[in-house]
Amino acid sequence: MVMTLPFTNVVFDSAREVFESMVFMPIEKLGEAAPDLDDVTLLATITFRGRLEGCFHLRCGRSCAAAVAAGMLCMDSTEALSDDDISDAVGEIANMIMGSVKTRIQENIPSLEISIPSVVEGCQIRNRPGEGMARVAVDVSIGHEHGAELSLLYRKGTG
Repeated sequence: MVMTLPFTNVVFDSAREVFESMVFMPIEKLGEAAPDLDDVTLLATITFRGRLEGCFHLRCGRSCAAAVAAGMLCMDSTEALSDDDISDAVGEIANMIMGSVKTRIQENIPSLEISIPSVVEGCQIRNRPGEGMARVAVDVSIGHEHGAELSLLYRKGTG
């Protein structure tokens, strides 16, 4: 059975740990409301395979991504950040969150292999589960002013 863990809590607790220790910004779950994202969206993706296969996504607006990058790099302003700095920071945050998820579930789901992150930027980017995939999504507020979405799409793997 795939759904033996409360994945929503695992994803959020992993993200909170990363944001508190690496970005120095608070992160909070939002209620029913979807996050308010900029027109330009960044989507950082990490795939995984093993007994569970799928992908983790961090989706946020460009202003949120710049604030995350500035926090991660201990900068007071986002002005000196390049597009590559912002993309790299968001990819690395997604990588750290998925690493924390892997650590939290490894007792129940061992031998999970994760990919390197990829980041795409565009307008109104969304992820959609494929056939047979379950989806867990957590809408969050980052730094009390930016909305983002954390999601885990998964199905039972062959590993």
